[in-house]
Amino acid sequence: MKFSVALPTSYEGLGYPVGFVPDGSTFVRLARAAEALGYDGVWANDHLVTPRFLRDSPDGAPRFYDPLLVLAQIAGGTHRIRLGTAVIALPLRDPLALAKQVTTVDVLSDGRLTLGVGAGAYPEEFAAVHPERSAADRSATFTENLAALRQLLDEGGGSYHGRWVRFDDVELSPAPAQRPFPLYIGGHTERAIERAARWGQGWMPGWRPIAELREWVVRLRERVAELGRRPNSVEVAPEVSAMIATRHEEALRRYEASRFARHRRSRDPAKRDPALMTLSNLVGSPEAILERLAEFADAGVDHCAAMAFPAETVDELLDQWGLFSAEILSRVRT
Repeated sequence: MKFSVALPTSYEGLGYPVGFVPDGSTFVRLARAAEALGYDGVWANDHLVTPRFLRDSPDGAPRFYDPLLVLAQIAGGTHRIRLGTAVIALPLRDPLALAKQVTTVDVLSDGRLTLGVGAGAYPEEFAAVHPERSAADRSATFTENLAALRQLLDEGGGSYHGRWVRFDDVELSPAPAQRPFPLYIGGHTERAIERAARWGQGWMPGWRPIAELREWVVRLRERVAELGRRPNSVEVAPEVSAMIATRHEEALRRYEASRFARHRRSRDPAKRDPALMTLSNLVGSPEAILERLAEFADAGVDHCAAMAFPAETVDELLDQWGLFSAEILSRVRT
């Protein structure tokens, strides 16, 4: 099983306090630390614009950094670790411009980039960026952008004529260093499963109850096989959150009081039961987390991706990464 950590590119005001990233060197510092600690990857999350519910924050405007520009900066300061997006809000992006950025970063990083894409966490962002389109058009835009992006990355150009995406006889150069390019699809719906099975090398759901996750993995494997692909050719890489402490009760207390947990409960109180969040993520003592990982493996999880650790400062975040590496990575890998 692989383990990767989330970079705080677009978490201020949501999971971390405003001002969490003190300066531009922070991302390189974090990526180098993750590489030294033995993590498989660092993943940058995405918000193109500030959600309306954060605009009047008494702490000021959160700073949302472009994930691919951050990863380009990190590429020059690291050697082994993979670089990923978890996830780019694809309906908000122009697929041709995005493909150009992706191929450039992949070449600059010597083939270390993985592109995770999703619909975007907040429908209001789509409404702000595309006021002429309806909520129903969000899914259609995602599907067209995804098909066009897959074509551009695999074929280097061509033509595409959709309702929202159109280009004629374009050529994209340089080509990505990786073929096929690793494209991961976010979401935990039937549509997300279909997109991952048809176009993806990975599936990145948000956290789900483990029994539900197991059912989705079975459905994914079946659909991949139906499309003529190897059943295990799509990596199962859920985005999870984590909190580790020597004492189990301390980890639970800190996690349930964290900004991450409070935000998730506030956005969807009917579905964000604190007990479900705790039981479905990597929260607790080292022994409890190892037991959870055994459940994940049994459910078909290949990669604990973009692990988000609640913290109030960068130093606290690094402490969590270090403890998780010492207590979990070292034991799992031996």
